[in-house]
Amino acid sequence: MPLPKPSGISHKSFLVTGGHGFIGSALVKALVRAGGRVRSFDNDSRGSRERLGEAAADVEVLLGDIRDPNAVEHATRGMDCVCHLAYINGTEFFYSIPDRVLEVAVKGITNVIDGCIKNKVPALTLASSSEVYQTAPVVPTDETVALSVPDPLNPRYSYGCGKIVSELLAINFGRKHFRHVTIFRPHNVYGPDMGTEHVIPQLAMRMLELSRTTKGKIRLPVRGTGQEKRAFVFIDDLIDGVLRVIEKGEHLGIYHIGTQDEVSIEHLAKTMARYFGRDVEVVPGEGHAGGTLRRCPDITKMRGLGYEPQVSLEKGLEKTLSWYCETFTKKAAQLQTD
Repeated sequence: MPLPKPSGISHKSFLVTGGHGFIGSALVKALVRAGGRVRSFDNDSRGSRERLGEAAADVEVLLGDIRDPNAVEHATRGMDCVCHLAYINGTEFFYSIPDRVLEVAVKGITNVIDGCIKNKVPALTLASSSEVYQTAPVVPTDETVALSVPDPLNPRYSYGCGKIVSELLAINFGRKHFRHVTIFRPHNVYGPDMGTEHVIPQLAMRMLELSRTTKGKIRLPVRGTGQEKRAFVFIDDLIDGVLRVIEKGEHLGIYHIGTQDEVSIEHLAKTMARYFGRDVEVVPGEGHAGGTLRRCPDITKMRGLGYEPQVSLEKGLEKTLSWYCETFTKKAAQLQTD
C-alpha cells in the first residue's frame, strides 16, 4: 500500500539511526517521499542498505556504531530532526545478549542526546516499544499505564528496561534542550523483510517447510499455548503513524501505534495456513520466561492525530508471506546450485 504523502512536513533534514533496519528503512523511504533530506546511520550488523531500494540514491548513508559518541555526534550535524531507532530487537537476543542490548540502548540514547545538544538539533523522535509494559494490568493499554520491569534477574527485560531508560532520558533532556520531543511505542509490527527473529517469519518458515514435507493437516509447534493474544500492525500503517507523530505530536508526547484487532497466536497460525492452502493444528510448547498473555494498544490518542490503520491482518499477511516464500525459495535454489 503506497503511503500518502504527508501534508507539510515542517522539518527539512532528518537523521534516522538504525536506518537500514526493518522499521528504520521504511521510515527513511517515507521521509524521502515526503520531500525531506534524509541521512541514514547504521552499522549494518543486522540491517542492510539494500532495504532502502531505489530511495538509496536520495539518502546520505553513514556507517557507524551507535555506541561511538564521535560517530553519532558527526551524524547529527546539520539536522533538523533525529529519529532514533537504532537498537537490538528480537526476543532471542533479549535472552542471549542482554548486556549488549542494554549497552546499545543506554549508550545509544546518551550519544544521540549529546550529539543533538552539541549540534543544536531542535527535534527528537524516539522509537520505544510495547515491551515497556511487560504484562500490562489493563488491556487495551493506553499511554498512562505504568511501565514495568518485573524481575531484573530475567534477561528478557533487558529490552524493555533499555526502552524505559531511553524514554526517561529523552523526556527529561527534552524539557530543557529540545523544542520538540516525541515518543512512539510500536505494537507488534510486521511486514516483508522484517528479519527472522519474530513470530510471523518464524511461523512462515516452519509452515513452508512442513507444507513441502507433510500431507494433510500440519502439526505446527509454537512457543506457549497458542492462546496468547497480540494486535499486529502492518509496516505501512506503522510508518503512517510515525509521520503523524513527527509532524503533529505534542512536545514530550507519547503515542501508541498499532491496531486494536487482537488475535490469538493460534488464530494467526490458522490465518497464515490459508495462504499455503492448508489447515494447521497448533502444538503447544514451552513459552519464553516472562512472556505476556495479552498485548493490545489503546490507539485513541493516535486517532486524535488522524491515524487509522488501513491494512487488514489478512491483506498484510498475504504481502508478508509472499515475500518470505519467494525469498526462502530463492535461497534454497541457490544452495542447491552452489
